[in-house]
Amino acid sequence: MPSSRPLIKAFRIHLANPTLDDLRSRIRATRWPDPAPDAAWRQGTDLGYLRGLLAYWADQFDWRARERELNALDHSRVALDGVWIHFVHERAHHGAGIPLILTHGWPSTFLEYLPLVPLLTDPAAHGIDGPAFDLVIPSLPGYAFSQRPARPGMNYRHVADLWHRLMVSLGYERYGAGGGDFGAGVASFMAIDRPDSVTGIHLSNLELAPYIGPGSRRLSAAERAYLKASEAWWEMEGGYKALQSTKPQTLGYALNDSPAGLASWVIEKWRSWTDSDGDPEARVGRDFLATMLTILWATGTITSSMRDYFDNRWHAVRLGPTDRVSVPTAIASFTHQFVFEGDPPREWAERLYDVRSWTPMPRGGHFAPVEDPMLLARDVAAFFATLS
Repeated sequence: MPSSRPLIKAFRIHLANPTLDDLRSRIRATRWPDPAPDAAWRQGTDLGYLRGLLAYWADQFDWRARERELNALDHSRVALDGVWIHFVHERAHHGAGIPLILTHGWPSTFLEYLPLVPLLTDPAAHGIDGPAFDLVIPSLPGYAFSQRPARPGMNYRHVADLWHRLMVSLGYERYGAGGGDFGAGVASFMAIDRPDSVTGIHLSNLELAPYIGPGSRRLSAAERAYLKASEAWWEMEGGYKALQSTKPQTLGYALNDSPAGLASWVIEKWRSWTDSDGDPEARVGRDFLATMLTILWATGTITSSMRDYFDNRWHAVRLGPTDRVSVPTAIASFTHQFVFEGDPPREWAERLYDVRSWTPMPRGGHFAPVEDPMLLARDVAAFFATLS
């Protein structure tokens, strides 16, 4: 760790008017493809839905109102690894809060975790029986207002090291960590690499596969069923990962140049991965989606965000038979995705984690913090209450 603490500067979100004007102009000039000769969504993002979303995005969505709401929070940027990393830091309303860093994944942003801020910084005011938290919600390198170092190798473990340095720079020598998707992988490596600093981790889905090679115990029937369901999901849904883990730059030219292309690529995943019943806006709302898309567009970070797939494939850390998360772990199993990916059984998670809490959730999918923040907040608070 560097001898001096990283530089931290206050940050305020402001998108310039010419940026917003250019976005609206590009949306209105979209060159639309023919509709797919199949049922809606069968071959990808539905043309009728996307036309409606983009019309709203260009002509009705009030970015300035969303900007004011976002700036009511405490935003900062920290200089780490030669780049600026954005984060939200909201402290407990009463007394000393439990330090907790929460990390999003792809295709998402820090926005996903903001619904947890009032619930966890002031749980009593929202009927949650549990401790209050000091929340740190960073943007992954290359997402939104965080820059990404101009070199390959920004894998889970590297980001985990950056996040540890961030927490120490904020005065937190010991802290909890949590997240979903890539964020779950980052939190896991924070625990693997720094068990003396991480008090516990809370995951809303499983990102890392445990070691199941020679010497590991035989797979249970439930584990085999889960892996079969997951394999079928990847066969139908995994094209995006194959491309983003091999040629993210090629795809990036299109998505960075066309708001329609960006929205199509991202929103199709939100429809499939949320508990949406086929309606992309059922769990998160149109304004949330438009806010996320505006940030990704204005910051030009869709290409750099996709590099996570490349770096975590070609610069991966392979877990071996002795790798284990020894710190207490809670897993809130949100598996009610519209396109079902399978239910991981507890014994699958216990191959890698010291599972102290396992909660199968009655609803909610991949983006749990914004889909059902109360369910997730209650589980987070209940888990960390057992560790304090």
